[in-house]
Amino acid sequence: MDIAQLQAYGYFIMTAGLAIGLYAYIYHLYSKRKDADGVDYENYSNMALRDDVTDTPVNDASSDKKK
Repeated sequence: MDIAQLQAYGYFIMTAGLAIGLYAYIYHLYSKRKDADGVDYENYSNMALRDDVTDTPVNDASSDKKK
């Protein structure tokens, strides 16, 4: 086995490993949408698209709610 064949195997293994890692990371992002507090921050991604006055807000901000 010469160095070119060894480099080809290494390149293939590295590329396959990185592809598997990428798909695992994407799966992790979409399966765990909520954080530890239970907030789904994906709702905030559409704020730039839903910015008309008549659109519903992402979070209800009521004045009688005490923190």
